[in-house]
Amino acid sequence: MSLIECIPNFSEARRPEVIDQIVSAITSVEGARLLDRSSDLDHNRTVLTYAGPPEAVEEAALRAIKTAAELIDLNKHTGEHPRIGATDVVPFVPLSGATMEDCVAMAKRLGQRVGDELNIPVYLYEAAATRPERTNLENIRRGQYEGLKIEIESNPDRKPDYGPAKLGSAGATVIGARSPLIAFNVYLTTSEVEIAKKIAKAVRQSSGGLRYVKALGLLVEGRAQVSMNLTNFRETPIGRVVETIRREAQRYGVGVHHSELVGLIPQEALIDTAVWYTQLDQFSAEQILESRLYQSGDSQSKESGASFLDDLAAATAAPGGGSAAAYAGAMGAALVAMVAGLTVGRKKYLAVEAEMQAVRVQAEELRKELTDAVEDDSAAFEAVMGALKLPKETDEEQKSRAAAIYIATINAAHVPLHTVKNSVKVMELAARCAKDGNLNAISDAMSGAAMARAALTAAGYNVRINLNSLEDKSAGEKMLKELADLEKQADRIEKEIRKTMQERGGI
Repeated sequence: MSLIECIPNFSEARRPEVIDQIVSAITSVEGARLLDRSSDLDHNRTVLTYAGPPEAVEEAALRAIKTAAELIDLNKHTGEHPRIGATDVVPFVPLSGATMEDCVAMAKRLGQRVGDELNIPVYLYEAAATRPERTNLENIRRGQYEGLKIEIESNPDRKPDYGPAKLGSAGATVIGARSPLIAFNVYLTTSEVEIAKKIAKAVRQSSGGLRYVKALGLLVEGRAQVSMNLTNFRETPIGRVVETIRREAQRYGVGVHHSELVGLIPQEALIDTAVWYTQLDQFSAEQILESRLYQSGDSQSKESGASFLDDLAAATAAPGGGSAAAYAGAMGAALVAMVAGLTVGRKKYLAVEAEMQAVRVQAEELRKELTDAVEDDSAAFEAVMGALKLPKETDEEQKSRAAAIYIATINAAHVPLHTVKNSVKVMELAARCAKDGNLNAISDAMSGAAMARAALTAAGYNVRINLNSLEDKSAGEKMLKELADLEKQADRIEKEIRKTMQERGGI
């Protein structure tokens, strides 16, 4: 399966309820999994990281841009970080099974949709750039929102690739494709921002500094900061960047106070930094204890499972029943995969080997989806809580709040409904394993079906409670009918499995 990462940057950090709505828009797309959320109050900027199959990532980006445009007004926005849009930049990064060309095509498709459907100007950058000067993001951001608002209408060179040549309150959005990037900041032992600006000039590539380094000097939390994007950590390691900054800082009688990572970082980059600093000779990744453990199949599943149960037992509203339902469904899928695996390769079951191989693949896919739903359900609940906290002083605020609550609540019902759908699929696979799988593991097939049925029941409660909270009950009628049909289907499968158990197991 192809996987693509997306790291959209939004011009908001001081209103967490707004970011909650944007996160909800992303996670409302099946297959789009949120990996990280990082906000900086001084920058007034939030970076989200999510990943998934290409179609899911593209649709999630569109929904996020639309939500941000509705909730963020660039005319009222202030912050240290340069910006031209509510959704300022949307880069796509190829992970497994995807190429840079795939991401470029995605950037162009999304750019056209944003321009046509949302009426927002779009500029393509990095590998997707249509002009050489637009490869670098800083060239597109020149003058920021305020400057671009004037130039986009009068300067042909600032005409967007898609959408109108005019800025609204949502500004413009930059969309592109690039390699993995590390957002990395170094704070100095001074409040003199001019020193940070001089150091930034010394280290950034465009001023003759280090290759693959983009840098700005800013004042953040009363301290001078060298804010950077490192576009190729393999060619220019983090350690080399930090030491260059340290030497430059010494020229002005200051030092490095601390550094900061924004968003996620490839493990390889941290390992390279450790090797660089410690001057390890002939180092191999095979010498890392955790890597060796993972390779031997000794995963951290027990630890992560215990951690989830601790979170579930805590006196907090999330994770709750919806997450527990997804977790139970994932366990059911795991048991089905186990039974199929115990059937494959046995001479006695050679006639059903192909069938069981297919069952095992499907069960593993369902296990992954249900495991992802554990976090998705918690995120959906947090989005509802965020919507409830929106201001409601004026009529306009009340309408906006009501709309946000409606969207978040519908999504909070959609997530467990998807768990119900997947749980029925797990039950169907369990029935096949009970009927044709290894007889010695028939009780495990039954247990997998039982876990999936429990997941379905628990998730169903969550669908109903969320839809019941809506003032307009008709909005959830279609979902409730779908839920009822799935429950009937589960009843039928459960009867079949019990009959199979009596015939094959004598119970």
